Amino acid sequence: METLKFGYQLFKKNIPAAILAEILSCLGIFAELLLPLLSGLLIDFVIRRGEVREDSGGFFHFLLTGPFGEPHTMGLFFSVAFVFGILMLLRIALIYIRDLMQEWIGLKLETDLRYMTYGKLMELDSATISEYNSGELLQILNNDTIMFKELFCHRIPYLGDSIFILVMTLILIARIDLFFLIIPVLLMPFLVKSVINFKRRARENFREIRQKSSEMNLTTQENIAAVRIVRSFHNEELEKEKFSRANMNFLNARMKQIWLSSKFDLTFNTIRQIAYISTIVIGAILVMEGRLTVGYILASSTYVMRFMNNITSINNHVFNMQQQTIAGLALKHFMEKESKVPDSMEKLSLRCDTPDIELKDVSLELDGQEILKHINVSIPYGKKLGIVGETGSGKSVLLKTLVRICDVTSGQITISGHDIKEFSLENLRKMYSYLFQDVFLFSNTIESNIAFSRGDIDERMVTKAATNAEAAKFIDALPERYKTIVGERGLGISGGQKQRISIARAFLKNAAIFVLDDSTSALDVNTEHVVLKNIHENFTEKTLIITAHRFSSVVDCDEIIYMKDGMIAERGTFQELMALEGSFAHIYRVQQEQQADEVRL
Repeated sequence: METLKFGYQLFKKNIPAAILAEILSCLGIFAELLLPLLSGLLIDFVIRRGEVREDSGGFFHFLLTGPFGEPHTMGLFFSVAFVFGILMLLRIALIYIRDLMQEWIGLKLETDLRYMTYGKLMELDSATISEYNSGELLQILNNDTIMFKELFCHRIPYLGDSIFILVMTLILIARIDLFFLIIPVLLMPFLVKSVINFKRRARENFREIRQKSSEMNLTTQENIAAVRIVRSFHNEELEKEKFSRANMNFLNARMKQIWLSSKFDLTFNTIRQIAYISTIVIGAILVMEGRLTVGYILASSTYVMRFMNNITSINNHVFNMQQQTIAGLALKHFMEKESKVPDSMEKLSLRCDTPDIELKDVSLELDGQEILKHINVSIPYGKKLGIVGETGSGKSVLLKTLVRICDVTSGQITISGHDIKEFSLENLRKMYSYLFQDVFLFSNTIESNIAFSRGDIDERMVTKAATNAEAAKFIDALPERYKTIVGERGLGISGGQKQRISIARAFLKNAAIFVLDDSTSALDVNTEHVVLKNIHENFTEKTLIITAHRFSSVVDCDEIIYMKDGMIAERGTFQELMALEGSFAHIYRVQQEQQADEVRL
């Protein structure tokens, strides 16, 4: 029920169109349900010469009187055929219009669901998103949106159609003879019990199917992303076995569903055959007693079978609804997720062109572990700050707190005197040109990747940014130059080339603060030196915050902090840290000796 309430909020604007579509559907169904009466009339008064009484022909008694033709004549035959054709065309036209309307409503809802779920994905912080694996996210954004759309745009309307057919067939059966209602009444308890049991077990099955499908999607997605690693370790067979297990688990879950459906179909088909035979028997008895004509046996048996078939339809709709409600529940839970980094309610419009950053006794705890401990740093606008330290010392996490990828648990970070939580996330992040450790390039041209932050930029500025990032030379050597298509996996360009494209992307954004999170690690020492020199020369007034494992990357910074175990262990200028003869000086000298050895080799 909670899933239906959630879906109703999204679907309610389409309700008028959906009601109109259902009215058209019911009219079309009613036209179709009248056809067996015409068939019975054809048998009794055209093929056979029946006796015309006041109740003869039911709804179509008017055809047996007046100018439409006498019984057992071609005139009556053509009249019946004409009405039959009109009803058939009416049914086809109404159902056609109904189908078009339902598809139109469904496409609108599916589009809205995709926008909604994608917008939520963009809104959530990294920690919340990490609660889902990529297979689950793909399942929610793709399959679940389609499944949930099907629930409201097809399954519920079709269920309504089936219920309407049940009611109308019971009425039509009762008009023919009340004795025919004995069969539905006697069989109904068995059918209801079967449907209830089937619904409960179907929900369990579909929950398992969805889980196994998500696991298989994850395995596939991981192998697409890690294909080079798999091949380099020659582990293709291991990954094939892993996929085979996921595939077989999915197959077994689907087989449970098939086995369950087959058992129900067997039960229901048995009941349906009993109903059909019973209808013929009752009809034959009534004909022999003179209470019923042969044509009415055809009509009544058709209605009883239609009644039974729609019990099957209702069961199938209920069966599919279990899968769709599970998909809807997953969507609902995803949409109700709260970001651990909530956006500011004040939405300060303050745009700091020269932001001064202050970290005051900042600490951060994640999953019960203290990552940052009592960090105090002042970064006035234009300052060049270097952050170094061992792996896991908290360098990258410290940078993420500046743009609220994660929020500090104590202390305060301010920009020009305002707590960063007072700024909207949009305004806050516009102040930064942020380069992450892991380079990501979109599956598009080099030009569009560089101009990602500014779609209205001209080619000269793209070229200038690439030149400053030392990327222009290798780009010009490519056959299609800046129009070359690249992607997440590189497609022919090296890790260093990808890093230079990402650096050019940050240069073109030209924000007030440049943040380089070990984003020159794939460059050789000379290229890195030139890139950093270009930053210092072309963006003199900008703030630069750079983390690096290679200590030579930060020697020109105004201040360097050396971190250890989430704390600032040493700080000062390059000369001051070298004079201190601490960990920074020791590691710097070791790295310099290693570089000298590499040059000699």
